[in-house]
Amino acid sequence: MQFTPTQKRFLAWALIALFAVLALWLLAPVLAPFAVAAVLAYALTPVVDWIDDVGLGRVPRVVAVVLVEVLFLVALLSVLLLIVPILAKELPLMREQFPVLLDSLNEALKPLLAQWGIKLNLDVASIKGFVMKYLNANVEDAFGSVLASVKLGGSVAFALIGNAILIPVALFYMLMDWSRFMGQLRQMVPPRLRAPTDSFLRESDEVLGQYLRGQLLVMVILAAAYSIGLALFGLDLALPIGIFTGLAIFVPYLGFGVGLVLALFAGLLEFSSSHGIGYPLVMVAVVYGLGQVVESFLLTPRLVGERIGLHPLAVIFALLAFGQLFGFVGVLVALPASAVLLVAIRRVRAGYLASRLYLG
Repeated sequence: MQFTPTQKRFLAWALIALFAVLALWLLAPVLAPFAVAAVLAYALTPVVDWIDDVGLGRVPRVVAVVLVEVLFLVALLSVLLLIVPILAKELPLMREQFPVLLDSLNEALKPLLAQWGIKLNLDVASIKGFVMKYLNANVEDAFGSVLASVKLGGSVAFALIGNAILIPVALFYMLMDWSRFMGQLRQMVPPRLRAPTDSFLRESDEVLGQYLRGQLLVMVILAAAYSIGLALFGLDLALPIGIFTGLAIFVPYLGFGVGLVLALFAGLLEFSSSHGIGYPLVMVAVVYGLGQVVESFLLTPRLVGERIGLHPLAVIFALLAFGQLFGFVGVLVALPASAVLLVAIRRVRAGYLASRLYLG
């Protein structure tokens, strides 16, 4: 059977695509830190280029790269360290308030469950003793538990430490040579396809830039909203918890969930003895319930979805679909990947509407 030149080209590209997909699937664990570094390099390269332009070439690129990477790492660590003052205040309060909280919870649940015919007999004394044993444990015991956990999950700990070192190193080299890397990738594209490829990449770059700006705006708005909402209820740790929750929204669901748990614990420990258990529950329900509704149905669809041309329903579908296909990593890349796919779908649709298949 003889193949036409068009069929041969199609078969060759299909085999190349199949090989690329197979390689990505087999090397996924190895490529993951490099993929993260590439995404960060894409986002941070404009900042490095801006420093080059402002310095009029007098600032060596290596200095600009180191400055940008250090500032990024400091900002990332600052977000993570917001948890430190929260834990520093909550742990002593937990030792003091946990027995009172447990008694209040027992008294509140008994009559409530009795209405449904459920008899609850908590051994409050045993629970108190069990929990207080760990809350009052010394630092050596806690450190020993951490070491034991690390030994049990040694491969996981080694992978995390390795990635924590590898990603900044890979990011440094990518920021240094980003233009050269992009030029080499462009040379791999056949000359006859370079013009449409360049056009596609320019449009994708514009859409992704809109996504990043929209996501940053959502994070700032939510950080302010959660901080103000918790402060109105009188929570002492409103500012660090609110800022952490808002900035951690870039990790869909996880950031919101961690912030909600922190706010709930802080509220229970601070208000349970003076206002009862109901007050912190109402606080979390109102602040985080409204925050999630506003973020999911207003801010993200309007400030992110509309900026990249995605309908609000498409944003929700993208998060669910990518999460189902690729798990937690899929949720992280759902919207930026959807932005690039949107550009591809626009072009395929335009080609279809101009084709003989459509026009007959």
